[in-house]
Amino acid sequence: MDIRAIEKRCINSIFDILESSGVGHTGGSLSVLQILISLYFQVCKIDPENPKWPDRDRVVLSKAHAIEAMYAVLSERGFFPKERFNEILKFGSDLQGHVEITTPGAEYSGGALGQGVAFACALAYVSKIRNKNYKVFAVLGDGECHEGSVWEAAMFGSHYKLDNLYVLIDYNHYADHGNVDELMNLQPLAKRWESFGWETKNVQNGNNIEEITKTISSCHELEKPKCLIANTVKNYGVPIWEKKHLHQVAGDLLYEGVKEGRELHK
Repeated sequence: MDIRAIEKRCINSIFDILESSGVGHTGGSLSVLQILISLYFQVCKIDPENPKWPDRDRVVLSKAHAIEAMYAVLSERGFFPKERFNEILKFGSDLQGHVEITTPGAEYSGGALGQGVAFACALAYVSKIRNKNYKVFAVLGDGECHEGSVWEAAMFGSHYKLDNLYVLIDYNHYADHGNVDELMNLQPLAKRWESFGWETKNVQNGNNIEEITKTISSCHELEKPKCLIANTVKNYGVPIWEKKHLHQVAGDLLYEGVKEGRELHK
């Protein structure tokens, strides 16, 4: 498996989706992409030909607005053809502006931030009480960690010893309205998760697929849920968007960024 080639194709699929839609959440999609590639191509037990296989691992995209990354990865993994990108945001399509459970390969309908980790806790708890061995991976944005519901779920996960539950935080340092720690300080983020009873690890380069995968595989503590804090760059790989810390983009700036990105990721 050529993971670099997969990454490049997924980045260019994000550009295809943005051009087709004319608007998109570039910041979170380009920061979270490598996390999703790690999960869907290297970590999770999944079968695109049998997407509801009962023993599959589950990926819950709590930051469900990062559709460009999610759809790029799901299509690359074989859940649906790339020709469907032109259906995104169209009435009646199951490829909408937030990932929904009807989306092939998705496990969760998102919208309100801070809810996905609670949903993931439920999936992991069901796995335990039914004596199943699948794992659940919840992907959160850093701004989501301002939500009280995240910390309620964190208490639930440790109380019920859900060591089959992994939270991966896309720590790209900027929420919709600015620097995430200036809006409401999350620090010390790792120690906070540890204090809630989670095995917690930092991924220094959160846009490196191999480092993400290696860190996930290094988690081993029994009876503890896992939290990985991935240090990422918002709009990773498109400098014109990186500099502005954009959350979403449309109009001329979208097409300028796509042009720049395609040149850098040929």
